[in-house]
Amino acid sequence: MALIINGEHIDDEIIEAEFRQIKGHFERTLQVACCERDPEFRTMAKDNITSRALLGQEGRRRFPDIAEEEIDARLQKLIDEAGGETQFYLNIGVPVKDKEVIRENLSSGVRLDKLLQAIYQPEPEPAEAEIRACYDKNLSSYMTEEQIRAAHVTKGLQGAKSRQEIFQSMRDIRAQLLAGADFMKTAEENRADEQQQIDLGWFKRGEFMEEFETIAFSMNVGEISPVFTTQLGFHICTVLDRKTPEPRPFEEVRAEVRQRLIEEHRDKKFNELIEGLKAAATVEDTDPPDDGANCGH
Repeated sequence: MALIINGEHIDDEIIEAEFRQIKGHFERTLQVACCERDPEFRTMAKDNITSRALLGQEGRRRFPDIAEEEIDARLQKLIDEAGGETQFYLNIGVPVKDKEVIRENLSSGVRLDKLLQAIYQPEPEPAEAEIRACYDKNLSSYMTEEQIRAAHVTKGLQGAKSRQEIFQSMRDIRAQLLAGADFMKTAEENRADEQQQIDLGWFKRGEFMEEFETIAFSMNVGEISPVFTTQLGFHICTVLDRKTPEPRPFEEVRAEVRQRLIEEHRDKKFNELIEGLKAAATVEDTDPPDDGANCGH
């Protein structure tokens, strides 16, 4: 065993799974290449596991017995949220015959909730001046979303001899637009049918196809885009107008700001608990130092 926490032995498979999850996250966000940060990720994995183990141990110390009724209530809530018992077991990938394993996991969850509730109390009731000060300090978190109004010329591949034919046609249209042709009139003349929308109206990020939004939101008002493609075909777009982000009124976000202060209180209490548990813990790590030299790639 590479990790022993207050006498509790942690399986190597658990450490490896945590390590893979962390590394996978950084790979998906393009923040890591190959194995350059493996020692860091392995340290993070062990730290995460240590924190969870210490929380579990502290929960068992403070709340050794969990009533069956509490476990039943949590199980039923999860089943209801999943839309039924069958779907619940499908979601978690555990056969119904392993109900005892599930109940043990649920009791750990109930125990953790009780522990957190105990350390968060008493929760503060922020004063109005404190809420206002937090709003002013973090104004960038309470802005409206940027919106643009865009229009486009688009051609699909249906009926075309080749993609090159459509691409060249769109290049010709773009040349006309760059030479000063009216965008809306040109789009009208080149649309496939009366149902094809030219003026797309106002929209925020996340409401259209990502490929389209990446181009449109990077443009200035009146700019003509290059010819680009989405799953719907070829496009040329222009931005007709833009609404820049601005502060949302205090009264509109007051409840969010109040909740932020409460969450900050909870984070502080949680971190204090973890640091206290770590300071008092006996943690043995028998793994040899990992300098990343044995990447294997």
